[in-house]
Amino acid sequence: MTTKIVSNPLDRSNLGEIQTEVVHIPEPLELSCGLSLIDHVLCVETYGQLNKNKSNAVLVCHALTGNHHAAGWHIGDKKPGWWDNVIGPGKSIDTEQFFVVSPSNIGTCHGSTGPLSINPITNAAWGPNFPKLQISDWTASQRMLMDHYKINCWAAVIGGSLGGMQAMHWSITYPDKLLSAVVIASAMKLSAQNIAFNEIARRAIKADPNFHHGHYQEKNKKPLQGLALARMIGHVTYLSDLSMAEKFGRELLNGNFLGEKSESIEFKIESYLNYQGDKFAHGFDANSYILLTKMLDHFDFGSEHSKQPSAAFEVASCKFLVLTFSSDWRFPPKRSREITKALITAGRDVTHAEISSSQGHDAFLLPNSRYQKILGTFLNRIALNVNC
Repeated sequence: MTTKIVSNPLDRSNLGEIQTEVVHIPEPLELSCGLSLIDHVLCVETYGQLNKNKSNAVLVCHALTGNHHAAGWHIGDKKPGWWDNVIGPGKSIDTEQFFVVSPSNIGTCHGSTGPLSINPITNAAWGPNFPKLQISDWTASQRMLMDHYKINCWAAVIGGSLGGMQAMHWSITYPDKLLSAVVIASAMKLSAQNIAFNEIARRAIKADPNFHHGHYQEKNKKPLQGLALARMIGHVTYLSDLSMAEKFGRELLNGNFLGEKSESIEFKIESYLNYQGDKFAHGFDANSYILLTKMLDHFDFGSEHSKQPSAAFEVASCKFLVLTFSSDWRFPPKRSREITKALITAGRDVTHAEISSSQGHDAFLLPNSRYQKILGTFLNRIALNVNC
């Protein structure tokens, strides 16, 4: 199907029409947990045009709670896709040069096969019984998606955070299927602190009385309070202390400290987090959130090959760009330096840059001229090889 993009005075992407498609993949997908999906669907958006020899395709890998709507405006949108500042004509991921493929991955709740989908065996929603996933399952599904578009090799596989982990996994699992990998604000495995934050978020969801051990759909319920709290926890980790200070400080939204009861006083940061939590809770699925955070926790680059990262990277043949942001404390610059060091040890072609930013982990989603220029310059060089 085709989704028409409405004009917006603030939008300069000129994407025209976004191609939105629910792709049915009829072949069984063997999962890392030992189970399999007899078939599955992926909701996909594409931007730009595939060239005659199908060599200019770019795979965009979303992060934890991302989806297929990476760029442009849908009718009724209050804001564009989550990476609109880098995808479009003349932008870093230039849709005049590349055909950009952006899927919602399995296990998510945006139209692709996941906990909200019907289990063909039980004829009921999968719910908490959806199979456990690893990043290898996402890349295997994306590899099957290539066949739908008759693409033999990606010009680039690009992602931030969890998306960067997918790009790394692509480079060693299907080394002949990509020319470049862009790894942004990512890591080869989570720290104990990151795992702890994810477990606190999951506990918040499970403590909601409407969770019902994950079977809330059957009872026509939804754990909105728990899911909102989980998002608030996560959202704080995506920001930096400086970005919160610059945006909110200790400014009050309601009340004052002159004789008012404390419950009448609300800081702007409180209002912001409550709004973000409630909005997320109404648009995301709790079982998906639990499933995906567990998948993120379990990623350990190279472990499934029983190799150290540098040894695992030795099979990679693509060029790499590794980007990190100075104020990111969830995936700090030292994690990206570890990736780069492993690539250098493996003798791979890698470019590394640390971007100055006060925006924390969310910086990879936000406009930054140096970030966008480095990404665009790297991809322009790749484009010379695929569009000649």
